[in-house]
Amino acid sequence: MLTQFRFTLGGRPLVMEFGKLAQQANGSVLMRYGDTVVLVTATMSKEPREGIDFFPLLIDYEERMFSVGKIPGGWGRREGRPSEEATLSARMIDRPLRPLFPDGFRNDVQVVATVLSVDKNNSPRIAALIGASAALHISDIPFAGPVAAVEVGLVDGEFIINPSLEEAAKSDLDLTVAGTANAVTMVEAAANEVSEETVLKAINYAHGAIQELCALQAEIREKIGKEKIEVAVAQPEPKIDEWVREFATEKILAVMHTAEKLARESLIDDVLKKTQAAYLEQFGEEEHEKNKADVSKVFDNIVKEEIRRSITKDKLRPDGRRPDEIRPVFSEVGVLPRAHGSGIFTRGQTQVLTALTLGLKSDEQRLDNLTDEESKRYIHHYNFPSYSVGEVRPMRGPGRRDIGHGALAERALLPVIPDENDFPYTLRLVSEVLESNGSSSMASVCGSALALMDAGVPIKRPVAGIAMGLMMMDEDFTILTDIQGLEDALGDMDFKVAGTSEGITALQMDIKISGVTEEIMAEALRQAKEGRLSILSKMQGVIREPRKELSTYAPRIIT
Repeated sequence: MLTQFRFTLGGRPLVMEFGKLAQQANGSVLMRYGDTVVLVTATMSKEPREGIDFFPLLIDYEERMFSVGKIPGGWGRREGRPSEEATLSARMIDRPLRPLFPDGFRNDVQVVATVLSVDKNNSPRIAALIGASAALHISDIPFAGPVAAVEVGLVDGEFIINPSLEEAAKSDLDLTVAGTANAVTMVEAAANEVSEETVLKAINYAHGAIQELCALQAEIREKIGKEKIEVAVAQPEPKIDEWVREFATEKILAVMHTAEKLARESLIDDVLKKTQAAYLEQFGEEEHEKNKADVSKVFDNIVKEEIRRSITKDKLRPDGRRPDEIRPVFSEVGVLPRAHGSGIFTRGQTQVLTALTLGLKSDEQRLDNLTDEESKRYIHHYNFPSYSVGEVRPMRGPGRRDIGHGALAERALLPVIPDENDFPYTLRLVSEVLESNGSSSMASVCGSALALMDAGVPIKRPVAGIAMGLMMMDEDFTILTDIQGLEDALGDMDFKVAGTSEGITALQMDIKISGVTEEIMAEALRQAKEGRLSILSKMQGVIREPRKELSTYAPRIIT
């Protein structure tokens, strides 16, 4: 039976239709936002997947070219692999949803958003994210939602919810915020050197609309929601927990603050092996075989708890830094003789080499997507090879993460790229991650600014980026500047902020808890600004401004 719910969002009608389409899914909704129509479905496997230690959530954002009255390019004349925009939209939907599933939940869950019709003033990805939450919320899939999302523009000093195409073209801020009724859970932005205070006000402004959308979804669940399934998560027996803690805690503490990443990982792994061997010796092979997974689980819990306690209570990080301390920074330019511009940016054990190529109008990237844009003259690609983290794996092209990090770095630099009338070149930046221990996307921003200046591209100002983290314990919280990989993996927030000396150009916030307060975001932005300005000063100690001449190997355009 068709059930409709109506809402006004950004001055335009939003209609959510349930009970008509895709009824074999656990939950489904047809979202109508103006003339934008998106079908969102949520399905769940009947049994949990065995032998995994992560939640298998898959988000697919399917663009259909008929939605804008186009026939796809290519010889097959049908949609192929997802466009970059589709990949970024899928990542954007994933990030606020993932923290709201139960710990230990191992059933496969798939959310599919199929874009069926698009009008240019109503964002299909916003409709898709709200629809994903609604489909999950009314289903029997365990989900601690609802969540909702809106876009915020800034035109003539005024905030606008879900700006139209015309308003977006004039806006100094392109902000997407997702959250629950109680807190913000995801932020993504491109900005034209906007202040931290303005960004924070915009986030708070967005949350008001988000709360109304969450209230609507709560009402929908009351009327048509299914009963949620129970999730039984087995915990290690208390006697195993007690034995592992008694044997391993002091040994973990002895190696936990080893500064070098690989050495620390190796030492902690050695302690785990000794713990497993001692358990085998004391309790015998049969008991060990039955409980070795629980021994490892308790061991991992101790590592997480002790690192969290050390940071929040003692203000001491795994590599010995203070919460607001940045790792040593080294920069170099002109490292590749035949590239048109190049730079190496190293921050601790994260190192990125960025190369710039200047091309002609004919080198612009051709686009075949749902927008009217036909080509793009400024491109940033990000590569994350396995050797950067000392691993072995096949290299089969960019994954979703690589595309997302490249797009974030691209957004961060766009406001300082010269206009085509002033600099009629196509620009392609490629960031090769050579070493990674956290914040490689922000290192890519820094390396790219160095390469642009080395090439003689007349950028307005250099850009730097930094990743902030959060550790919470009881009522205490600690904001971390320049997080490393372990702090990212075990922490509660990853807040990337890029900008110039004048303001923010891009940011991205993801959290692993139910939400963060305004106080936490304000402190994170304050510390990020201090860190960004410090890094910019070090970069400008190597190259202060763009070179006066282009590389001898770059093409010359006579105008």
